Amino acid sequence: MKRAWPVFLVFLAMGFGDVVGPLVTLVKETFQVSNFTAQLVPLTGFLMFGLLSVPMGLVQDRKGKKFVLLLGLSVALAGALLPIAAGMYGRQVVIEAGDLTKFYVVLASILLLCAGATILQVCGNPVMRDVSPPGTFASNLSLAQSVKAVGSSMGFLLLPLVAKPLGLSWSVQYPIFAAALLIALCTCLPLRLKVEREESRQPATLRSCFTLFGKNTFVLTMVLGIFFYVGAEVCFNSGVPLLLKERFGLDLENSLWVSWSLFFLPILVGRFVGAAILRVLKPALFLKLTAVLSLAGIAAVFSGVQVLTYAGIVVAALGFANIFPLIFSIAVDAMPERANEISGLMISAIAGGAILPPVMGWVVDLADKNQVVGFAVPFAALLFILWLAMTQAARQQPSAG
Repeated sequence: MKRAWPVFLVFLAMGFGDVVGPLVTLVKETFQVSNFTAQLVPLTGFLMFGLLSVPMGLVQDRKGKKFVLLLGLSVALAGALLPIAAGMYGRQVVIEAGDLTKFYVVLASILLLCAGATILQVCGNPVMRDVSPPGTFASNLSLAQSVKAVGSSMGFLLLPLVAKPLGLSWSVQYPIFAAALLIALCTCLPLRLKVEREESRQPATLRSCFTLFGKNTFVLTMVLGIFFYVGAEVCFNSGVPLLLKERFGLDLENSLWVSWSLFFLPILVGRFVGAAILRVLKPALFLKLTAVLSLAGIAAVFSGVQVLTYAGIVVAALGFANIFPLIFSIAVDAMPERANEISGLMISAIAGGAILPPVMGWVVDLADKNQVVGFAVPFAALLFILWLAMTQAARQQPSAG
């Protein structure tokens, strides 16, 4: 575990890319832009996952995991420093009407933060495998994802817990992110990682990545699993505040607290608990249980009863908590010699978070703005995860975690 703690800091830094969620509301209020313009924030972030993941997997295969690890931290650090250089470091800044200069700075910052997070996602999971003792990879990866959830929560909690009490603006997050990234970068500099690529094997190429789909349906299925999982999670956490407002009259001004307490907090708890469970339970079996739990939670949301809806959100979050690390670890453990290519393909599938939410919105519009009906989209995505767990994952799982 001593070798792993710098990597846990890397996972904390990965979570900073999730700041795109709460930033939509903050940017809209600060710069008085349209909904469409505000939505450029998450679109910019998810675009990086789709564009960079596979190429960075190829770079990793040639240059090594440590090179890519330090590159990701450096790019993310540049993203955190950019707004600071533009005067956005916590003090209240007056934005004149029509002046979008600082908005473009925020957009560029998101581009770099999410590019860094993408690069770290590609290398972080295989690096965790390198520093984990035999049989503990799935457990350590689940624990690392819980640390990532702490980083993700900072975008929701820094405003109410730090900025407002101190009379600062939400831009106080940038110096905090920069300090954490700098610490992670310094602790990873002396990290030594093993090189697993055999000299006789050709370096990975775009063709070798995508031919994995044709040669092995297992890889395609697992990548689709990540695609549908991330899409389902983004649908769920973005749809919950709208659902609570429509059904139960909840004030959206408190949406940061609501989203965190009902969804992100249970995910954080679920990942810590999941890390312990995976010490004794096979990952394939645990994946089945988490998929069933997620489906049960979404089913409760369909009830329309307030108590059941609140409970369903929490239950679904607990189910969602470990799906990503489970799918990833099962795939990499089945084909460790292709870890770099598989990692790139799987992280590119995070682009599902940009695809399924518009589908959910389209379904809601078709249902005369009934938000509950939209949750059929994440429910269908979780049905695919359950099928995956009962077929492909169970067949490929080599041993207990």
